[in-house]
Amino acid sequence: MASSPITMMKMKLNNCSPPSTAAAARFLPLLGPHQIRFRSSLALFHNPSFPRTIITRSTFSSSSIITAAMASEASVKVIDGKKVAKDVRDEINAEITRMKDSIGVVPGLAVILVGDRKDSATYVRNKKKACETAGIKSYEVCLPENSTEEEVLKYISDFNDDPMVHGILVQLPLPSHMDEEKILHAVCIEKDVDGFHPLNIGQLAMRGREPLFVPCTPKGCIELLHRYNVEIKGKKAVVIGRSNIVGMPAALLLQREDATVSIVHSRTKNPEEITRQADIIIAAVGKPNMVRGSWIKPGAVIIDVGINPVEDATNPRGYRLVGDVCYEEAIKVASAITPVPGGVGPMTIAMLLSNTLLSAKRINNFK
Repeated sequence: MASSPITMMKMKLNNCSPPSTAAAARFLPLLGPHQIRFRSSLALFHNPSFPRTIITRSTFSSSSIITAAMASEASVKVIDGKKVAKDVRDEINAEITRMKDSIGVVPGLAVILVGDRKDSATYVRNKKKACETAGIKSYEVCLPENSTEEEVLKYISDFNDDPMVHGILVQLPLPSHMDEEKILHAVCIEKDVDGFHPLNIGQLAMRGREPLFVPCTPKGCIELLHRYNVEIKGKKAVVIGRSNIVGMPAALLLQREDATVSIVHSRTKNPEEITRQADIIIAAVGKPNMVRGSWIKPGAVIIDVGINPVEDATNPRGYRLVGDVCYEEAIKVASAITPVPGGVGPMTIAMLLSNTLLSAKRINNFK
């Protein structure tokens, strides 16, 4: 299930201008974007603790495990999502080449877009471009806004039966006259590369069970922690936001990594106090600059999922993008942080490609 960017917020912020008390007290679910490992030889293997969920590893140049230690602005590590995403795409491309040379199969990803929303169309174009770069065959269906639910279901059925298609993605949001849940459930679970089929989420939540796919944005968050050698086991983690798209799956993934996880949400009392205890923070609430420097424990690692457009008269576009975390304050306290843009965003599409490759390998029993 893929979501478009949230509607631009009509507000003015000067860097990290403090949000109102009311705004800080209200958490909104994130509406926007979202372990097999690759060795240098690109051989794939299963992680015994998480055997069927794809995760990539690399020899990323990180000198030591990032732990909760006092940090300064000069020493903070900026977690470069663009670079990691490129590394992942390069590894995927090499693995696709190996599969094509060995069994003549190229992974295929089908995307269904209904309506003419510009933001959704941009997302689809970006996915198509990423597929081409990685060597994945893309199939695109663009339907008018007034299309019927039955038309969409027919395309899903056709893609379910097409052996050339290994992943199916329905771009959200759908027009209001369509039953979103019914349409998403129609996608074959073996091709649900967005990872939001109820059976996938249910298996993610259960010990001893493994989902076929992990949702792309939460998977990208964990991948960034792995690539930068952030120690998760035994650490205190706080996830801000409990959306089905990011917050809840991210919390489940952190639990699988043996972190002690708390979820901060709209009904949480003393969210600042709870967040300040965390060694790892994943912010996925969709509120610009909500997490202040005072919320952050010195040395904490921050993954900022938020992508919030705010008015900026000095920018030629009239707006700029900020995260859920006040970056200017956070870099003075944290040991590592993702920027916005350029942090989690690039990882979401990279993880979609990763899931599509995983599906093609599984369907064709390719090791």
